[in-house]
Parts: sequence; C-alpha cells; structure tokens
Amino acid sequence: MDTVMFKWVFSLLFCFTLVIGVAAQGNTLSGTVTTEINDEVIPGVTIEIPKLGISTETDENGKYVFNDLPSGSYTLVTHIEGFSDRAVQVKVTAGAQTLDLKLSIRAFSGEVNVTATGEEESVFNSFSSVNSVGSTGIIERASSNIGDVLGDQAGISVRSFGAGGTGRPSIRSFEGDRVLITQDGIRNGSVGAASGDHGEPISAVNLERLEVIKGPATLLYGSNAIGGVVNAVSTDKNEAHDGFRGYFSTFGGSINRQGGIAGGLEFGAKKNLFELNLNSSREGDFNTPLGKIPNSGARSHGGSGSWGYLADKGFFRASVNIDRRRYGIPYAPLFESRELLSIINGGADCGGKEEGKEPDCQFDPNEVRRIFANQLPPLPDEQIDIDMDRNNFRFVGGFRDVKGPISRGTFTVDFTDYQHFEVETEDGVDEIATSFFNDTFSYRAIFNQKDFEKLSGQFGFEGYRRSYLTVGAESLIDGRVRQNNFAVFGLQSLNFEKVALQFGARVESNRYRPANGVLPDLSFTGLSASVGVRFEVWKDASIVASFSSSYRPPALEELYNNGPHIGTVLFEIGDANLQHERSNGFELSFRQRSNRVRFNGSFFYNDIKDFIYGAPVDEDGDGRVDVEDGLPIAGFVQGDARYVGADASLEADINNNFGVFVVGDIVDAELKTPGFSPPRIAPARLRAGVDIRYKSFSFRPEGVFVSERGAGDIFALESPTDGYSLFNINGSYAFVVNKTAHIITFGGQNLTNKLYRNHSNFLKDIVPQPGRGFKVSYTVRLF
Repeated sequence: MDTVMFKWVFSLLFCFTLVIGVAAQGNTLSGTVTTEINDEVIPGVTIEIPKLGISTETDENGKYVFNDLPSGSYTLVTHIEGFSDRAVQVKVTAGAQTLDLKLSIRAFSGEVNVTATGEEESVFNSFSSVNSVGSTGIIERASSNIGDVLGDQAGISVRSFGAGGTGRPSIRSFEGDRVLITQDGIRNGSVGAASGDHGEPISAVNLERLEVIKGPATLLYGSNAIGGVVNAVSTDKNEAHDGFRGYFSTFGGSINRQGGIAGGLEFGAKKNLFELNLNSSREGDFNTPLGKIPNSGARSHGGSGSWGYLADKGFFRASVNIDRRRYGIPYAPLFESRELLSIINGGADCGGKEEGKEPDCQFDPNEVRRIFANQLPPLPDEQIDIDMDRNNFRFVGGFRDVKGPISRGTFTVDFTDYQHFEVETEDGVDEIATSFFNDTFSYRAIFNQKDFEKLSGQFGFEGYRRSYLTVGAESLIDGRVRQNNFAVFGLQSLNFEKVALQFGARVESNRYRPANGVLPDLSFTGLSASVGVRFEVWKDASIVASFSSSYRPPALEELYNNGPHIGTVLFEIGDANLQHERSNGFELSFRQRSNRVRFNGSFFYNDIKDFIYGAPVDEDGDGRVDVEDGLPIAGFVQGDARYVGADASLEADINNNFGVFVVGDIVDAELKTPGFSPPRIAPARLRAGVDIRYKSFSFRPEGVFVSERGAGDIFALESPTDGYSLFNINGSYAFVVNKTAHIITFGGQNLTNKLYRNHSNFLKDIVPQPGRGFKVSYTVRLF
C-alpha cells in the first residue's frame, strides 16, 4: 500500500509543477507599529501577508516595509508574544502606501490569528471554525491541563476523570480518538485519547497560543481529527532578530493551593535564533462545597530548547521538548477494590480485589448519583497516581520565497518517546501496577504553490510509525502493537473579489500489526474530502458554507482491548471485526468583524455511519448490565449516529470603556439504532458578561448558565446531570515601560460556591466541580 501512496505523491508533485507564478508590480507598503496604551513603538513584530507567503519584522523604531508588492487586496496579520494579534485588510495600489498599526495587551480579544489550518490567517478568514487563546489568556487560566484552559471557549467542553491533571478538550462533544492533540501541527504522541484518566503532556504556560479547529479537520491532520484538532503553538517565528527577548510568568490559585512559574529566553544573532523555555507548577487537592477531593493534585515541570537558522530562502530548526508530571486519580482504589460496588449494592459482599466475577452486584449509575448527591465517598486506603514522561525531538526545515511553481516547502521529522506508570501507594510505599509505552516517529512534507491567477493551495504527504505496549495488572492488550500510517493530501483555493472556494482530498492508510499471534493483523484505507465556499455579504462580514466527508478507522484500543479499564469505568471488550467510520458533515457559519462588533457563529450537522462506541452487555438477558471486576461490561459495537448543534461568540464595544460578550453552544446527538444519546454529550451552555475598561485596566464579571442533561437525553450507562448557574470575575492590568510589558491578571471562579457537576467527567457522580476560588498572575515581557 505504501508504494501506491508514493505514486500519489509523485503524481501530485508533477501536476502542481505545471502552475505558473505571478510577477510583482513594484508597489510599497510601510508603517509603524505602536502600543495602544501609550504609543510606544514595538520592535520585533512579525507582519505577514499570507496570500503572498511573505513576512517582515518591525525594526528597533517599530517600522516595517514591504517592497515590490503586486496590486490587489490583502490581509496583513501581526504577531508578537504578549500582544493581541491583529488582522487588517488593505488594498495595495500603484505607488507607496502607509498603514500604521496599534496593538493591545489584553487577555480577552477576538482579534486572533491561527496557523492550525495550514497557513497563518485571521479566524474570520478561515474556512474552518477556529478558536484561539493567546499567551496572556493562557496564564490567566493557568492549569495543569489544557482542557481547563480551553473549557470556556465556544464549542469546547472538558472531559476529565475528576482530577485536575486529567482534563482533555472535547470539541462539540466529540472526544477521545476523534479529537487530535498536536504540538506545532504534529501529533504529540501521548495516549490521552484512550482513557479518561490519561492527561496530555503539554505545559500550556510556555505556549504562544492554543488553537482549536472545530469540526472535521481530516484533510490536513488525518483520521484522528474527525471531530477536530487542538494545536499547541510553541513558536511560529519565521524571521531571526538580533539581541535578547524573553518573558517570565508566575501564577497562583486558592482553590487547590496552585503555584507555578514559567519563563523563556530568545537570543538572535544574524540568521540564528536560540530559544529556551522552562516551567514548573504544583496543584494540591482541590476544594468543593462538599469538601476536599483526596489525591486530586498534580505537579509538573519541563522545558524546551531549540536552535534555528532562518535565512531569506531557507530555514531549519532543531528542538528538544521534555515534560515530566505526576497527578492523582481520586477514588480509583474504590473501583479496584470493589468497595464502591459494595456501597451502591447496600453493603453486599461484591468480592475482593483478587476475586472473580460478582454475579449478584449491579453497577447502577443512578444509585451512585443518589447516594453521593450531598456527600463524598469514603477515603480509600491507598492512592493511585500517574507518573508521566514525554521526550520529544524534532527537526523542521524548508525553503520559501523561491521562484518557480512551488514557492515554499516545509519538512518535519519528529520522534516522541512517551511512557507513563500507574503507581499504587499504600503506607507510603510506591508500587508500579501498570506501565504504558508509546513511541511515535512522525514525518510530514507540505508544499505551497505559487499563486496562479485566482488559484492557490498546498499539498503534501505525511505518516507515522507507532509502537504501543502495556505491561502490568491492567494491561488491556497482551503484547506490543505496531501501527503504520501514511497519507497524501491536497487543499486548493480559488479567490475572487467577493467569493472564495476551497476544496481538497486526502487518502490515508492505517495498518495494525500486533506481536501477539492470537490478535489479527488489520489494515484500513480511506478517502476524506471537503468543499467550502465563503461569501462576503458586506464589508467585514462573511458567510461560510462547507461540506466534508471524513473517514476514521477504529482505534487499536477499540479493536484489541479486553479487560477492566478504570479510566473509562468499564470492563472493555474490543472487536477486531469493526469497520471504519464515515462522517458526512455540513457547516454554515456567519462572521462579522468591525471596530465595534465581532461575531463568529456556526451551525453544524454530522451524520456518522458505523459510529463506534462501548455498548452495555447483558448476556444473561435479565435486563441489567453485566458486571465483571467491579465494572459494567461494555463491548465496542457500531451503529449510525447524528450530531447537530451550534456555537457562537459575540464581542461588542459600546464605547471605548464598555463592552459586552456572549458565548454559547449546544449539541444534540443520537445513536440512531438504540435511540439514545452517545456518552458524555455536553449540555447547552451560555456565558455572558461585560468588559469594563479604563485605559489599560479591564474588569469582566460574567455569568455561566448550563442546562440539565435529563434522564431521556443521556447514554445507557450514565445518570442525569442537573443544570446550574455560576458567577465569575476576571480582570487584567497592563502597562509598558522601556520596551518591557507588564501584565497582571486576576480572577474569581464560582463566587457563590455552587455545588455542580460536569457531565463530561467520568466521575461526576462522586466528584463535584471545584468551589469558590481565586487566581492571580504576573507576566513581564521584554520585546
């Protein structure tokens, strides 16, 4: 199959080399970039014209210039760490033009640029529905997991296992293997998709931003992105600079005695750029209105270093990234010892840890909900932690701004050595119960065509080789499994004055090769394709409509797992006869961007054939779910499903000192054959507040209103979740002195100390969400 794929690659290369470039016409665009606060010039701001694939940086006086620009309409996008991105429309005509820009320091801003769609562009110009949180917003929401950082964004909920270290984003209620986590566009090599208690080894406090593509993103990122992509951007610098730049942040919170620091330093010399980033944080057990959750804390430390050579026509960057973390899994021993099963069965003897099947004990989530509605479970005799290590090595190189049909090419080679250990601690003694090893070698090549009249685009190939092994008491697959993936893809755009069209396709092959001869070798090959159109309905407003048909093969856990899995609260039974999923989706978006009003809203519909899920097993036909090893038995099966919903965000500035913001989302999903909801579908949510500003001070009180998930609208192994209302405050103060930006953020969450539960939390019936808490951070940036 790989030979066939390479033929695809060379066929695409041959076809696209027929494209002819457009000559420049000698126009000039220049200007000065200053701060919004006190008009201080900002050196080192990257200014890019994505349509032409060119960029420049402001000099020490904040000035920039583009020479030899073709006449036409373009979008200028700006970026520098610590300041809000800007996207400005400009029409270049004959001669010299001036465009001055002002940048603000705000944790709260809808003017952001993203690279997750392949090229840097404004979220308002993207064909995909995209969210982005910048470095200031990340520090304001600092957490041991990226889920909590993104959880208040439109269309994003947090899947967790009761503890802070486990939070992982769900996108429009798609989760697990349907949501891909990447770092600078390459999969991060973790096993977070497979289990609710597996967190992601990404330290958000060292990132420039977090980007989320909502909806199918399989064309550029593969079949694991059938529900969306979360891209952690650590750097996107295309130009070197002379001298030093850097930042230092410290942050803390009261709800879990959080404390942490993060810092980074850049040094540029001619075409060379050196970067070093470090972080360390600690979170204790968090408080709820019912009391403190035992063993819910986390601690982490890590860093990255890189060297890049950024020439005019070529570049390369080599980097190393290390992440170390350990976090607790609250109440996990109660499942392992069957103590929780005994409690919900009225104190019956449901068998000990080493005993076999317990035929007379039932796992009823509604009974769990009733018993622990106003109390916490008993304190376990032992605790279970996850001790996680990730080492990543990456090389990126390429060419740019060259003559010929292909103007730019980027090549990436990446290796991730990932492992984590489930550690049981009793009487102060640690014992490793289960070990997970996941080595991933990835490679990727993307080529950008030179524009040919109205046509632009990119194409490429990528693949990865994965080696996965679990050893120990809860090893669900006996023996190592190797996975080989290869794909070719292309994405093209036609851009007219008021209309733009985008279309593309991807062919992908996945092969699973278990070392255990009892398990079968399996192969899957599929095609994904999409088409989208964007209409400019009036100045600064557009409508985007798109259709996608996406393919996802079964995950290796869905094929081969067999055994008790506390991380999903199920005894899982895989099925090697599963077929691939096919998702046909439609999305309609409206976007408005002006000086006063910014709106981004989408309606989506996904019809999924052969949707894979863990269905409850009732072999004896008594109408109750069978239980083994203290957990309900679920076998992976397939059935058609449908996801429909909407999400939107609105920011409106009434005047220079007062604005309002509204964020909302809703998802309705159904498994068509059994007629009930898929697992962990997020309830409808509305977040609304005001932004009160005075010079560089911002104060943002808000209310969060979440609907219930009733008995008729949940999965068969779930219990209902009550609706709730929360009240929060956030704020920031920023000032610039001598090319140094100082940013202070503060916030208070759940100010009324409301008892509430997250429907996407695997342990929601025994672990409520955090109570009243306060956060503060301070960041200084040298630019």
